[in-house]
Formats: sequence, C-alpha cells, structure tokens
Amino acid sequence: MANPVVHFEINSQNAARMREFYSGLFGWEMSEMPEMSYTMVMPGTDPGINGGIGQVDNPDEAWATFYVEVDDPQRYLDEAVAKGGTVVSPVMEIPGVVTTAVFADPDGHRIGLVKSAPPQ
Repeated sequence: MANPVVHFEINSQNAARMREFYSGLFGWEMSEMPEMSYTMVMPGTDPGINGGIGQVDNPDEAWATFYVEVDDPQRYLDEAVAKGGTVVSPVMEIPGVVTTAVFADPDGHRIGLVKSAPPQ
C-alpha cells in the first residue's frame, strides 16, 4: 500500500500575508494558534488534506512542504538519506500528539514524515 500525503505546511516571514493570500485565493478556513505562531488550515473539501501556516524569522526557514504518513519515520528517514537525501529535522515525538521528521530530497525540497496512528 502506498503512503498518503496527510498534511502540508507553508512557513513564511509574513504568516499574516500568507493567511490572507490563501484564504482569499482558495477560500480555506483558518484557525490561528498565536501561542505557537501557527495557523491550522482547513480546506474543507473531500478529498483534501489539512495543513498549516507558520511564522518564521529567518528567510532560510521560509518553505512549503507536504507530510507523508509512514509506519516508521526513522526507517524512512534512514532510507531517504541512503538514497541521497539529508536530514532537516530528526524524528521528534510530541507525546499524545504526533511523531514527525523532515528530510530534504537530493534537490533540497523538504518532505515531512508523520507516524501513522495505531489501529483502534
């Protein structure tokens, strides 16, 4: 079974401008989380995926990426490196919320990994 894209992120030095741009362009709903300098984005369509817009200070941190759901982020991170990618963010677990990692492909595009939820 293929691994689905489950989330996207857009990081910008002007997150307010990005919120206005994407909500105006596509009609996406936004839910700001000021304590995290982050905004959840809900396109409100099916099919479709939710995402986020983050505020960053450094222009090198301004990027857009998507997250792929995998069963073992470390295994996929290791495989990405073996195929010529580089680690951007190692596996990080936010207990009870999410486990993520980010790598750059050989061209430098950032791709996120999200650990799939255990079956219920």
